[in-house]
Amino acid sequence: MNAIPTEAGPELEAVRDMVRSCMQCGTCTASCPNAAAMDVSPRRLWRLLLTGHADEALASRSFWLCSSCYACTLRCPRGLPLTEAMAALKRLASRHDPAAAREGAAFYGTFMDNVRRNGRVQETDFMGRYFWAMKNPLLPLTFAPLGLRLLAKGKLHRPATEQRGRLGPMFATAAKDEGDRS
Repeated sequence: MNAIPTEAGPELEAVRDMVRSCMQCGTCTASCPNAAAMDVSPRRLWRLLLTGHADEALASRSFWLCSSCYACTLRCPRGLPLTEAMAALKRLASRHDPAAAREGAAFYGTFMDNVRRNGRVQETDFMGRYFWAMKNPLLPLTFAPLGLRLLAKGKLHRPATEQRGRLGPMFATAAKDEGDRS
């Protein structure tokens, strides 16, 4: 990832302030359901930010894999807003290097749109829309082995409509709150 320009200094400093009192206990990483898929653990991500290695932190794909489940924030013994810090890193990366952030942003955006529309993740719809957003016809082939394993274990569900639109008001409120903070 390209170096973050000087005008990003206040944004980056705000993220550092969120995690400044991190004591490196590792509870965030142990609580994260996506930590195994991350290239840099949440604990290491905070350490990189605090030790002046923001370029390395922002080059990782870890914050894009944050599903905003708030497990890390709820379990942090210091009560740090870790989910909010992950969201701030997503915004920072998107704003200052959109080309490098495209894949992560497409995955995250497609995931959140799928939850907003369906009330839960509809795996097949989600992945189809993600592949479409990536505009890479070979990308689905890289996921085929995983898809077949999930299918064999009964982990892929047919689209259901009973929850459709149910979370719309919550997303509208969140969008309004985000607009108020800007």
